[in-house]
Amino acid sequence: MTNVLIVEDLDIVLDMLKTAVEEAENYTVVGTTKNAYVAQSLCSMGNVDLVLMDVCTEFEASGLKAAEEIKRSHPEIKIIIITSIPETSWIETARAIGVESFWYKHACSELLAIMDRTMEGESIYPDTTPAVQIGKANSFDFSKREIEVLRELTTGATNKEIADALNISEETVKTYIKNALIKTGFQNRTELAIQAHKTGFVMKL
Repeated sequence: MTNVLIVEDLDIVLDMLKTAVEEAENYTVVGTTKNAYVAQSLCSMGNVDLVLMDVCTEFEASGLKAAEEIKRSHPEIKIIIITSIPETSWIETARAIGVESFWYKHACSELLAIMDRTMEGESIYPDTTPAVQIGKANSFDFSKREIEVLRELTTGATNKEIADALNISEETVKTYIKNALIKTGFQNRTELAIQAHKTGFVMKL
């Protein structure tokens, strides 16, 4: 029997995940929490084989940061990152941390199959992030650098702050923002930043 810890801040999703896991013959839920940092403590107490870890959890606790700490302290515990947010950097971050698998919240039957394969030693990751519409543009219409600028823009950073963070010039930042405005059809940087964050396309934890 595989002991599962579920980390999810939305009650309806938590209930769905708990029900799906409990109905599976080879899994049992040994704990649930809405906060990723609490999950670290629960893993330290033992009796956890697999963690279903949401990225954005209660009180802004990062599931990715918690997963990194869990893998460092308890490498034997397998982790599946679960999210509905298509932030483009999270798959890469999860791989770098050493998380076994990554799942976008869809049908529970698909999740159970991923759980089975993960426990058998496979590493399951999606090929791409889900496509989202941002104004007139599709999320795949942006270059990697444009996405990096957008991510910084959503924090309210100035052009200089974005330039310093990405080690590029302010003029280059202005060019990337101008191009993004043209692609999306938005009128100003504020609207661009709000919509880029609202769609989940970019989100800086």
